[in-house]
Amino acid sequence: MAKKTEITVEEKLRALFDLQLIDSRVDEIRNVRGELPLEVQDLEDEVAGLNTRLDKLNTDLETIEENIKDRKNLIEEAKALIKKYTSQQDKVRNNREYNSLSKEIEFQELEIQLAEKHIKEFKAQIEQKKQVIEETKERVEEREKHLKHKQGELDEILAETEKKEEALIKESEKYEKNIEERLVKAYKRIRSNVKNGLAVVPVERGASGGSFFTIPPQVQMEIASRKKIITDEHSGRILVDPALAEEEREKMDKLFKKVK
Repeated sequence: MAKKTEITVEEKLRALFDLQLIDSRVDEIRNVRGELPLEVQDLEDEVAGLNTRLDKLNTDLETIEENIKDRKNLIEEAKALIKKYTSQQDKVRNNREYNSLSKEIEFQELEIQLAEKHIKEFKAQIEQKKQVIEETKERVEEREKHLKHKQGELDEILAETEKKEEALIKESEKYEKNIEERLVKAYKRIRSNVKNGLAVVPVERGASGGSFFTIPPQVQMEIASRKKIITDEHSGRILVDPALAEEEREKMDKLFKKVK
């Protein structure tokens, strides 16, 4: 802890700019991946949703098939009863018994008609479900092909960049430890609030990097003196002079060549 209090402003600026260069390199790697991880996740979710829908459609089909089977059993039972009641009519002793059996036969005939009507409706439902199942299967196949392609792209990029990203993140954490906590917090806050995550930028052509607002000559001289940490009044970014930036870039380029 004592060492951090002894560090000069120039050393703080160099450490902050080094940290920025490392974090920017991590950003570049992540930008290469772009939206691919999200695209892959969305496709996986879509395929899972379609497969859930297929499972439900197939369960519905099984239920309808069971309903048809029940109605067919009901028809067979009704036919057996009709046969039984018809046979009993030959043995009746009076019209009242005959008419009672006739009503039972008529009721069973209506039951058969209703069951046949239901079977017809269920068969129409089956055809409609089968059509939807075929369309869903085609959609699943198409989405799975697209997912395989996108996953392949992502795997290829990850294979090229994952190790390098992990190594750079470790370097970033290592460099953070050499900067006082207050500055690290300020750096991260600025980084999260500005475009491209650039919290520490050099003065370029009289303006802060990435800005068109001119920095007064007096302020430029203060920045070049490296005696205090100066921020851009428009963007809030921490400013360093071009010479310091160039020196640190050369130093960090050597580090990046080692990181594989």
